[in-house]
Amino acid sequence: MEEGDRKGAVIEFEDFSFQYFSQAEPTLHGINLKIYAGEKVLVVGPSGSGKSTIGHCLNGLIPFSYHGKTGGSLKICGKETKDMNIFELSKRVGTVLQDADGQFIGLTVGEDIAFALENDRTGQEEMKETVQRVADMVDMGQLLKSSPFELSGGQKQRVAFAGVLVDDVDILLFDEPLANLDPATGKTAIDLIDKVWREYHKTVVIIEHRLEDVLYRDVDRIILVNDGRIVADMTPDEMMAADILGKYGIREPLYVTALKYAGVKVEAAHRAGRLITLDIPAVQDAVLKWHREREEKEAQQERPVILAAEHLNFRYTKKRKILQDISFEIREGEMVSIVGTNGAGKSTLAKVICGFVNEDGGKLLLGGEDMKGRTIKERSKTISYVMQNPNQMICKPMIFDEVALGLRLNGAAEEEITERVEHALKICGLSPFKKWPISALSYGQKKRVTIASMLAMNPKILILDEPTAGQDYHHYTEIMEFLKSLNEAGVTILMITHDMHLMLEYTSHAIVISGGKKIGDASAVEILTNEEIAEQANLKVTSLYELAKLTGIEDAQGFVQKFIDYERRNMRA
Repeated sequence: MEEGDRKGAVIEFEDFSFQYFSQAEPTLHGINLKIYAGEKVLVVGPSGSGKSTIGHCLNGLIPFSYHGKTGGSLKICGKETKDMNIFELSKRVGTVLQDADGQFIGLTVGEDIAFALENDRTGQEEMKETVQRVADMVDMGQLLKSSPFELSGGQKQRVAFAGVLVDDVDILLFDEPLANLDPATGKTAIDLIDKVWREYHKTVVIIEHRLEDVLYRDVDRIILVNDGRIVADMTPDEMMAADILGKYGIREPLYVTALKYAGVKVEAAHRAGRLITLDIPAVQDAVLKWHREREEKEAQQERPVILAAEHLNFRYTKKRKILQDISFEIREGEMVSIVGTNGAGKSTLAKVICGFVNEDGGKLLLGGEDMKGRTIKERSKTISYVMQNPNQMICKPMIFDEVALGLRLNGAAEEEITERVEHALKICGLSPFKKWPISALSYGQKKRVTIASMLAMNPKILILDEPTAGQDYHHYTEIMEFLKSLNEAGVTILMITHDMHLMLEYTSHAIVISGGKKIGDASAVEILTNEEIAEQANLKVTSLYELAKLTGIEDAQGFVQKFIDYERRNMRA
């Protein structure tokens, strides 16, 4: 938004601080920030930086749900929030939560959207008209009688969005709107936010880790938060030129990293905040020169197949086919991405491999032997499965006992259990905490405990569901480098993921599932430079591919592969 378009600050922090009663130190220190009417602002920062706390202060969760001590001033639409009640705040700020399920109240889409209107005692005719109008705004007008819980992730988010739009609030706050969405659905969500911002002139605040995905559409400013303080407040173009995102645990867009590898000193004048605005003529020669510099690649020795599927089929009911004629081969020591749309059958495939459900047709071969008839317990000695949410796996109060559980259930001797548990804890960086209670750990540490409990079983294959979901770049890199070290030690790793960065940078092999069918089985680079497969499977072609095309590189796939090889070499260094 241009300076002349500003209509005055609708959000104004002045020397604002906040300290939760349960914590010894303040979470926010001396926040000074103005957000103007009609702006779209992105708030980024590492986990624990205080960005979510800023969101809680805006929507009234602080102080009405989370109690603590505040200092300084926070005004919304000119009024001090400490002088407002939760009802007044809800009429000014509408929040779309990360977990849309936690926001649903009605039994149908229509009822849920109408909730705020019912509280306001709106008349029936006006209510129906408003609900229909708002539902149409978010392309949900045909599904008003559907249950919110039967919808896809993207549709659920649209319903949550409509539920706050009915109040005609001034400010829309989105708390990690992309966290549970596949890449294409996330792109649609950013499109929808942009449409409402432009057409209805709302002030929009987005809190999100996935910077590149948000910058697919215009953003006025990026607010970078670290350790409870604002460390930068810049336009996207200025932020890319400042070269500070990585320092604070935020992943810069891949195309910006590629420009730097090509020797470009990124400046605000390059307009690198968005790929669509990038000054291509200014960077083209450097990118082409870098691409032409060929590098020798080490020949990879082909390893034996450890896991294979032959014409695999599975269905929950006669009418509901989940997996259809799926065949693939996974070799020893590979790290493989399993990707595709929400509901494509990825998690079901993992359940079939682990024996949680039995295939209806076809074969699963482990080391060339048919697994038909092998129990879950028998398979668990070779194959381990780590769920996305560690809280759904943990069932013991103490760390050591949790990691030892599988071994004890298999009747291992205590001496062997102690040795294997301590080894697993050491690999996972958890040795200092072995006598700690689980409750004292962070979410990321709990995730490591669940991995350690699987490693103690000495698996040959480790399957992980969304291992980096909700992690900032620092914790993402920490988890992935840890998994890479396990992989290099000989563990074959399969990852169900929506994260295209993870897929490109860490996995050489990708299997793509859409509608229960395998539609792609190739290198991650080949998949993410194939526009047809990306469209079918709700993926996005990588911005590296788009940069190659824009700069006139014919071998776009080769350009992306060079970037990945360069990136891996830099990480090793």
